[in-house]
Amino acid sequence: MASKRLRKKIFLTTALVFAGLCFLIKWTSVGICLFCQTKSEDIFLKRDSGHFLLLPHLDCSQNPPFLVALVTSSPTQLKVRVVIRKTWGKKKIIANKLIVTYFLLGTTLNPEAQVAVINESLKYGDIIQKNFIDAYYNLTLKTMMGIEWIHKFCPQSSFVMKTDSDVFVNTYYLTELLLKRNQNTRFFTGFLKLNEHPIRQMSSKWYVSKNEYPRNTYPPFCSGTGYVFSTDVASLVYNISDNIPFVKLEDVFIGLCLAELNIKLENLNSKQTFFPEGLEFSPCRFKKIVTSHFVRPHELLIYWNALERSMDEKCPGG
Repeated sequence: MASKRLRKKIFLTTALVFAGLCFLIKWTSVGICLFCQTKSEDIFLKRDSGHFLLLPHLDCSQNPPFLVALVTSSPTQLKVRVVIRKTWGKKKIIANKLIVTYFLLGTTLNPEAQVAVINESLKYGDIIQKNFIDAYYNLTLKTMMGIEWIHKFCPQSSFVMKTDSDVFVNTYYLTELLLKRNQNTRFFTGFLKLNEHPIRQMSSKWYVSKNEYPRNTYPPFCSGTGYVFSTDVASLVYNISDNIPFVKLEDVFIGLCLAELNIKLENLNSKQTFFPEGLEFSPCRFKKIVTSHFVRPHELLIYWNALERSMDEKCPGG
C-alpha cells in the first residue's frame, strides 16, 4: 500500500513538473529569446512580434474613451496596481469625458505569478500582456505593445498617456488642459528633453553603446515617466516602428519614431506640469501638475484622497 502511494505521489509530481514546463514554454517562448539577447544593438523591433495573451474588457467602438492611460507594470506589482485602481487610475468621468487606465505587463518565468496575473485580469479586466519576459530592458517592447493595442483595439479614443507605476497622475488637471488645448492630431507632450546625450558609461542603468546608437545626441523626446499624445500618433508610430533601430530606452525610441514622422514635441501648458522627479506634496501644488515621480503606494493613497477632498477649495493665486 505504501509503495502504491509512493508511486502515485511520484506520478503526480512528475505530471505537475511537466505541466509547469509546458506552461512556461507556451507563455514565454518569445520572451526568453528577448531576455537572453545580450547584444541589444542587434535587435530590431518587429511589429506583431509575439501575440497578446491578455486583453482588457473594453469595446472602444461602443464607448470611446477620451483618455487611455497605459501604465507600465510588472507581474509582481499587484498591490501597486490595486492602489492605482483606487486612486488616479480608477475609471471615471471628468468634464463629461471617459478616462480609463490599463496596465502593460510582460510575462514571468514563475507559473504561480502568471496564474495570479490571469486571475487579476479576469477580475479587473484592465491588463494588456504579450509573451515577452518582463524586464527593464524590454521596456521598449512593453511600450510598443501598448501602442499596438491602441492602434488595433482603441483608435476611437482621443488621447493616450504612457506612464509608470510609481507616478502620481492628476487626471483632473490633465483632462482640463487637453480640453483647453483642443489639438487632436499629431500632438505629443510631456517633460521635454531637447538636447540629451547617450550615456556611454557601462555602469549606468541608461548605458547605450555606440553600436546601439552611434550618434552623439538623441532626438527630442519626452521623459518616459509620463507623456501624452493624440491617438493618431499611436498608429503613426506603430506603422513606422519597423524602420527604426531598436533602442532599449523606450522614451528615446519613441523620440526616434517622432523624428522620423516629423512630429514636434509641445508643452502642454505655459508652466511646467510634468515632473520626472518627485515633488513635495501639498493639495494646492498638486492641483496644478500632471505628474510627479517616485510616489510610493501608501503616499499615492494619501495624496489622491487629499487632492479630491480639496477640489472645491481655493488656493493662493489660484
